[in-house]
Amino acid sequence: MQTSIYIPIISDYGFKATFGNEADNLFLRTALQALIKSEIPIREVHFDKNAFEALTIDSRSGIFDLSCTDENGTQFIVEMQLGYAPYFVQRMKFYALHKFNTVVERGEFDYANLPKIYAIAFLEKSILPTTHFHTIANLRSEQGEIIDSQMSFIMVELAKFNKPVAEIETDLDKLVYTMKTLHTTEPTQYPAFWNEEWLKRAIDELDTRKMTPEERAYFARVTAANAEAVNAEKKRIEEAEERRENLVKSETVKNLLSLGILTNSQIAQTVGVSEASVRKLSSDR
Repeated sequence: MQTSIYIPIISDYGFKATFGNEADNLFLRTALQALIKSEIPIREVHFDKNAFEALTIDSRSGIFDLSCTDENGTQFIVEMQLGYAPYFVQRMKFYALHKFNTVVERGEFDYANLPKIYAIAFLEKSILPTTHFHTIANLRSEQGEIIDSQMSFIMVELAKFNKPVAEIETDLDKLVYTMKTLHTTEPTQYPAFWNEEWLKRAIDELDTRKMTPEERAYFARVTAANAEAVNAEKKRIEEAEERRENLVKSETVKNLLSLGILTNSQIAQTVGVSEASVRKLSSDR
């Protein structure tokens, strides 16, 4: 199968080349405006340090993919998550609350004029019980009334987006469609909106035909590192699944032994373990 000429935006390299492009932030500014559903264009963004040190000896250090501030002081944290991460919301809370503490301390604990903080996450896999691909969460009352909108959590679950080109209207739709399909779409099927300036500039950054030798070398290193990380994570999951399966089998053997109905040989055959393991569990009781 022919390799795509475009690097996926959702890859580590692709994310940094588009969202993290400090030399040309038109794509980032337009994307952020779409993600927070603002009618007001973002004119400027300044990239911030995206790592922070532990607050105490027992605290956790952290790093998020991108952190920036617009011309009004609004704070943005943007994270891309490729694997299944059921507790990702907790991680976003950790990042957002650290940012909150930072801006409060910077203002000498002035709570009256705090800037807005948006914690934005792109998730390849779905984790929320919602049906829509784009979710904005704020502090609300039991009746669903907004209590505070100073801190907002925005989750984009790519797996839930399935709009065809004919139904795409908003910049948010265009952004998510591009993130999902750029690297798999045939050149003859490119949608017209990919010629819009903000998307065109980002797509050009992902065109392997336009990469310098240095960019190609960096891309190769990042791709290799990502492959190693994926393989390590896959192995970890497989080992965890094997441990879980062995634990279930051990408990089943113990339960059957306690009944005293089957022989060791019958238990081993029923559960799918060796007679030696059954004898060991029997002697350990």
